[in-house]
This record gives sequence, C-alpha cells and structure tokens, in this order.
Amino acid sequence: MSNRVALVTGASRGIGRAVTLGLCRAGLDVIAASTSIEGSAEFAEAMSAAEANPMCLNVDLGSSESIKESFSRALQAKGRIDVLVNNAGITRDGLAVRMKPADWDLVLRTNLNGAFLAIQQVLPGMMRNRWGRVINISSVVGQAGSAGQANYAASKAGLIGLSKSLAQELGSRGITVNVVAPGFIETDMTKVLPEERKQKVLASIPLERAGTPEDIAGAVEFLAGERAGYITGHVLAVNGGMYM
Repeated sequence: MSNRVALVTGASRGIGRAVTLGLCRAGLDVIAASTSIEGSAEFAEAMSAAEANPMCLNVDLGSSESIKESFSRALQAKGRIDVLVNNAGITRDGLAVRMKPADWDLVLRTNLNGAFLAIQQVLPGMMRNRWGRVINISSVVGQAGSAGQANYAASKAGLIGLSKSLAQELGSRGITVNVVAPGFIETDMTKVLPEERKQKVLASIPLERAGTPEDIAGAVEFLAGERAGYITGHVLAVNGGMYM
C-alpha cells in the first residue's frame, strides 16, 4: 500500500487515532484531520514514530466551507487522496420526545452531511485515477438502534445507505465504498457511561469484552488495501457478536 495517500477524519483520539497510526504503520502517507489537530506536536510525533511524514489538518465536519477549504489544502499538499476514512462523529443524546431540533440538526449535519461532502471532495481524483477506497465508520447503533440516540442512529444508518448507493455508482471506476460498524469500543465516548450500563452491554457480547480502537483500525487497514479490491457495499461489523 506504499505511496497511497489516506485522509482520516476525527483523527485526534479514540478510533480515529488508532486508524491513523495503523495506516501510517502500513506504509500509507496519512493526513490526520480533526477539529483542532493542527500544531499538535504530540500527534505529529506519534505519526513520525509510526514512520510517517505527518500532515495534520483542522476541519469542522459541520461546516461545508471548512470541508472544502481543508480538503483543498490536503490535495494541494499531497496531490491526491486515494483512501478516505470518514470517522468523525458526535453525539447529542436525548429522548426523542424532548430532543431539541438543534441537536438533531447538528448530529445529522456532522455525521452524515459532513461525510458526504468529504466524499465529494475526493471523488474527482479517485475517478481520474480509477482507484479509490472510501471507508465510512458507522456503528452497531446504526444497525440495531438505541433508545435515546435517534439522531445518532439515524446518522449512522444513513451512512450505510449512502455507502451502498455510492458502491453501485462508483464500482465501474475502480472505487470501493465500504462500512465498518463498531460495537462497544473502549473510547472517551464510552468511558463516561454509568458502570451499570457498561455491565449490561458487556453481558450482551458473546466475546465477553469491549473492543479496542485497534480492533477497528485492523478492519479499516484491510478494507483500504489491495486484498479488499473485490469487496464493496459491505458492512463489516466489528462488535464481538453483540449484533448479528
């Protein structure tokens, strides 16, 4: 996979960080994008330690202007983006009956609209080169639903429908579009859950453990590579069996 250029959104922590460093170690030239990652000496050092030529880029997935501007800078600096990993996502949980329209809009705008606009930035180059990998990070919640997360579940289910449609549109151009759907993963997002809720979730997982960000990074690395060239429109569940 050497000389391929990848861009990962939501790269600064959790799953995004593990994906970024995993792709660096796999020999890709990786652009780490996040809301406030530029100038992070710590992150640049971590990328360098993974034998990468670090590029960090600020991007706000809730803003179409920010997406266009940052992707334009990335393409100017690297000349191409061969692999796009749409990992950035936010939550604004609440019961549907009381959910504020602003919380619905922000989650859909960031998690779904932002991913689509990011894909639009890289497609012309991928189509020209007749090679590309788009990997959208959804969630088990987008497959099974989750009480109190109507906005988040809708955004993550939307990514699955988007990916399957794009897989059909772009297959003839040598571009694959796939989804990784993580289950219960040890991240900052899940750390804040009450212990009782965590234990309940763990009891529903046949493998009897939470996943790690590296579990997701391994799936992304596979789908980004040459060996996954005949896989498209697929949802790869990395959830320990909690949803089948």
